[in-house]
Amino acid sequence: MKAELWTIVGCFVFFVIIAPIYWVLTSDPTGSVALAMTALLCALVSFYLAVVSKQIPERPEDRKDAEIIDGAGELGFFPASSWWPLYSAASAAVVVLGIVFGWWLFIIGVGLGAMSVVGWVFEFYRGVHKH
Repeated sequence: MKAELWTIVGCFVFFVIIAPIYWVLTSDPTGSVALAMTALLCALVSFYLAVVSKQIPERPEDRKDAEIIDGAGELGFFPASSWWPLYSAASAAVVVLGIVFGWWLFIIGVGLGAMSVVGWVFEFYRGVHKH
C-alpha cells in the first residue's frame, strides 16, 4: 500500500499547489472549488490508504528486496462472464424512460431492476458457478 499511498499523496500536493494558482490566474470560482474538492478527495483517499497500510502485513510490492516469486500465489476470485450487469443497465434505462414517459413504466423498471440486482448478487449461489 505504500506505493499507492505516495501516489495519491503526490496528487494531493499537486492539487493543493494548483488550486490557488488557478484562482489567481482565472478568478473562476467553479474551477477553483473543483480543484480544492479534488485535493480534499485525495486527502481522504490518502488517509484511508495510510490506515489500511498499517493494518495489513507487508506486501512484496512494498519491499525493495522482493523477488518476483514472492508475489506468487492466489490473487483472488475473479468471476466468469455474467449477463446480470447488462440486465441491470437495461432496467436502469427503463427506469429513466419511465420518468420521461410515465410512472407505470418507472414502476416496471424498478421491479426489473430489483430482480436483476438480486440475480447479480446471488449468481454464484446456484447454477454452473455455484460455490
